[in-house]
Amino acid sequence: MPETAASVAEVSAESASFGIVLAHGASIPHLPARRLVDTQIESPHVTARTFVLGGGEWPLPDFENAEVFVDRLVRAGLVVRDPLVTDVLAGEKSRLGTRSVQRRVVAATGLTQGAVRQIERARHAAILLGDGLAPLETVHRLGYYDQSHLSRSLARFIGRTATELQRPGPAEPLSLLYKIDD
Repeated sequence: MPETAASVAEVSAESASFGIVLAHGASIPHLPARRLVDTQIESPHVTARTFVLGGGEWPLPDFENAEVFVDRLVRAGLVVRDPLVTDVLAGEKSRLGTRSVQRRVVAATGLTQGAVRQIERARHAAILLGDGLAPLETVHRLGYYDQSHLSRSLARFIGRTATELQRPGPAEPLSLLYKIDD
């Protein structure tokens, strides 16, 4: 689900989980993104190995078959992608008017272009810090005003400080940083 702030997902000790982050512009049409921002939904039916999506029962994917799973959802029309949104969020110009572009971005992502860019910049900062780049260098590379601006962005969107991101513990993987593009 689209999130405008870091959140914690409750997971029992005996379970395993992972997430699939779709590329910007990808959406699940029967679940309007605008209604999903900063919330979660329960699948109407879940067994130990299946869940319901779009009226059909689907096997739960795992790390090894996540890309194949997403491909199947795309072929079934349950995940669609608006190439205009992908292009605009990548910085390309559109022939459409500003308001039309903004409506399509919000329809596909649930977020404004500005919010998507802020989240992506914080995600990029988290990756750089995790790779060992100094916070001040991260500030300069990504165009933050100063280290306080970087700190507030990381706290809001990632839920961790620069120091925590530079030294993630083994029990706290940075799973939010991995993304599968469709």
